[in-house]
Amino acid sequence: MSELPSDVRLVAASLVHPNGHRALRAVSLALGAGERVAVIGPSGAGKTTLIRVLATSLKPSGGGLAIGGVDPWQLGASALRRLRATIGVVHQSPPIPPRLRVVTAVLAGRLGTWPAWRSLASLFAPHDAAAARTALDRLDLGERVFDRCDRLSGGQLQRVGIARVLCQQANVILADEPVSALDPALADLSVGALVAENETRGATLVASLHAVDLALKWFPRLVGMKDGEIVFDRPTAAVTSTMLHELYATEGRLLPQQGVDVVDHGARRANVVALKRPGCQ
Repeated sequence: MSELPSDVRLVAASLVHPNGHRALRAVSLALGAGERVAVIGPSGAGKTTLIRVLATSLKPSGGGLAIGGVDPWQLGASALRRLRATIGVVHQSPPIPPRLRVVTAVLAGRLGTWPAWRSLASLFAPHDAAAARTALDRLDLGERVFDRCDRLSGGQLQRVGIARVLCQQANVILADEPVSALDPALADLSVGALVAENETRGATLVASLHAVDLALKWFPRLVGMKDGEIVFDRPTAAVTSTMLHELYATEGRLLPQQGVDVVDHGARRANVVALKRPGCQ
């Protein structure tokens, strides 16, 4: 992957949809190269919109964005494509054609760096299938490498989407609710694989997560969003139970967790929540 810097800076960015809904309100966010940040908040907080703006999928209505010191919206078409090839995006519902084979879906992460002839040839005889299997093995999905994608569950497709970004070796990884369809064990494994990319390659990682437990465990910095605004941006150790409950006040008394219920015991950081699994000891 390119040696382009992986720092990201968003300055007073707003975004208004055509229907008049204001999804972002003067959001500013600075991400150092190689940093790891979780964006948390209730449904409708603007997390997905923020990820799409950072990915250059949406142009802000106001404010500015710079990736590696470059304003993407000042680039020509070919330069913008090269920049986007350095950004890996994990979608909540990966846009994968159902008849595509898993190996081809994963190797799609390489398309931004391959010449056109190789991309076309790989549709018929996958180029570097071993790399695709390696990425899938990290997500406990290696045995499905040559299956068609329409034979996979929603959770398996989410892991294929993560494997695609692992194969891409992007400088910046943006993950939008990447494990929402997974059980707690697989969600933990999958987030761990993304974190490993951050730690071993120095890729900048930003993940929007609804599950508070995953954010607390894996991310040293938390950004809380509500109503299109950032309400706090702090080291995880400085985020209190009160702050989290205020953030999720519209969703009830319990903080959202990955596949389990939560009982608040008023502690901080790792002890902010105690997990309660019905029917389990």
